[in-house]
This record gives sequence, C-alpha cells and structure tokens, in this order.
Amino acid sequence: MASFPRNGALAVLLLACAQGSPAADPPDRSSLPISLDAASSDVDYKSQTVVFKDIVITQGDIRVEAQKARATGGLNFENTRWTFEGAVRIRVEQRGNLSSDQAVVDFQNNQISKATITGSPAQFEQQRTDASAPARGRAGEIVYEVGAGTVRLATDAWLSDGRTEISGPLIVYNIRAEQVQAASNPGEKERVRITIGPKPDKP
Repeated sequence: MASFPRNGALAVLLLACAQGSPAADPPDRSSLPISLDAASSDVDYKSQTVVFKDIVITQGDIRVEAQKARATGGLNFENTRWTFEGAVRIRVEQRGNLSSDQAVVDFQNNQISKATITGSPAQFEQQRTDASAPARGRAGEIVYEVGAGTVRLATDAWLSDGRTEISGPLIVYNIRAEQVQAASNPGEKERVRITIGPKPDKP
C-alpha cells in the first residue's frame, strides 16, 4: 500500500464491515475516452496554456469538476498536470468522493494517474460495502493514487467509519479493500490516536 518509516509507530486495522474482504482488482481505464465539458475556454497558443471555467472532466467512473482549471503544454492528456480551483469535486472509484478548495491532477498515457487535493480541510468520503455509515476523512492534503486505489491523508489527518475514529500525522486508506493504515514517527508530539465508540443499540 504505502511505505512508512521503519522506526515509526504503526497502527493497522480493518474497518468493521470489511474484515476479511479481498481487495478488488484495479479497473482498466486505458481504453476509455476522456471527456471534457466547460462553460468557456481560453487558449494561449504562445505559452501553450489552456484555462477553462466551470469544467467537468470524466473518464469511466472518475469525474473531476471545478469552477476553474488551468493546464500547460496544450490540450492533451498524454503527460500533463492540471490545476483545479474553486469548489473542486472528484468522484473516484468504489463510491468514493473527494472535495477541496484546490486540486492538482496528473495525467499519464491518457489516463488520470493521481489527484492531490488541498483545502481547509480537504475531505474524503466513501460509502462502504454493506455498511450504513460511510467512511469519512479530512486532512490538509489528500493524495488519491489511482493505480493503487488509495487515498493518503496528511497534516491533521482524521478518518472515521461512524464508530471508530483514527487521527494522526499520516493515514492511508485503501478504498478497494476498505483497509486503513496510520503512522507516526517516534519522538514527535503528534501520535496515532484511535477511539472506538460503543456499539449502537439494536432497534
């Protein structure tokens, strides 16, 4: 999933509904087209910069929308980096959603490869398999790695499944396996904290 410092304190647990659930195979989007829809566009051929307003980009089950987007290197998705600003919403696989003030999305080989969102805070949510309560997280920065199917929460990271809450400097959540890892470095004041609430009363 992710590499942590060898001498770091590490907490690993499965969210209650996913214990024993195998990770799903990563979807293949290489043959899927990328669709772009925007209210307006401004192309500067000299600097190879493109600016869009009220933009929506989709590829398969991934959707990125924002009030504004800027790309350099011309209008292509071969190997480019796009910056999105204002009410950024990213729909990811497995019923997941990201929201933030700003996002940087990397495209490689005509595929969305990574999205880095920042905000006050950046937020993540996933409706988990066979669970009434979704997984929710927030942090100063969240990185969605499309190939690995993970979201990495850093800087005041917090994640909850409705009953269990995890906070720490770094949390990595696998949205396919619904598995979470949290880590902290020894000697640092901020440590991994896990709070497990009481079981809900049966109706």
